[in-house]
Amino acid sequence: MDRRTFIVANWKMHKTPEEAAQTAESIITSLSSLPATADIALAPSFPALLTVAEKLKDTPFLLAAQNVHTEPQGAFTGEISAPMLKACGCQFVIVGHSERRQYSSETDSLIQKKIRASILNKIGPILCVGESDAQRNEGRTFKVLDKQVREAVKGLSVTDAEFLILAYEPIWAIGTGKTASVDQVQEVHAFLRETLADCFEKDLAKRIRILYGGSVKPSNIKELIALSDVDGALVGGASLDPETFVSLIRNGLY
Repeated sequence: MDRRTFIVANWKMHKTPEEAAQTAESIITSLSSLPATADIALAPSFPALLTVAEKLKDTPFLLAAQNVHTEPQGAFTGEISAPMLKACGCQFVIVGHSERRQYSSETDSLIQKKIRASILNKIGPILCVGESDAQRNEGRTFKVLDKQVREAVKGLSVTDAEFLILAYEPIWAIGTGKTASVDQVQEVHAFLRETLADCFEKDLAKRIRILYGGSVKPSNIKELIALSDVDGALVGGASLDPETFVSLIRNGLY
């Protein structure tokens, strides 16, 4: 089954609103058109969402956020809700990134609630899952991933799950320069698709896009997305420089 390739730029805690707008404009200008079978999304920090949204207007590029709260509103100082993200023009939101799990102690249960909040507002959650170096060395990769996926999608209907996107990011490869081998990536992505089939149904699992993240760069993007169960990439460091990110997109999609 054909699935649209999806490349997401996660700018993390980088770039002021002005810098983010300039980067977005540079990327858009360099890529006058995108392949009809691919989607590109930019995920700036919260303060830059509106300035980047303005640059993306009337272009094929999409807007994503980096986090979301479980509630639509309330006394939650410093948080941002799914309705707020929707109002900013976000079509997607990154949920459960390993940095959120590590530094903000996000649990699978909390991530499940964030996914439901996103879907309720018709925002596609990009669910990040991944194992640590120690967990892989202990042979626990699949056990860890299975739990992360099952807990996150618990209670979702098949209709809800149509919004879902997975991103496999081995923690040991994020920002380290290490990249999982193509055999490791394909093995994990195939496992994740089988897990989704078990959680929902086989046809739906075939439609859900599964991205790879972990030191993705222009030199390795093509071989990664050529894998049968890899549908794109969640890109961190290589997305910060517009020239590098454009090169990555061209190498992967053209």
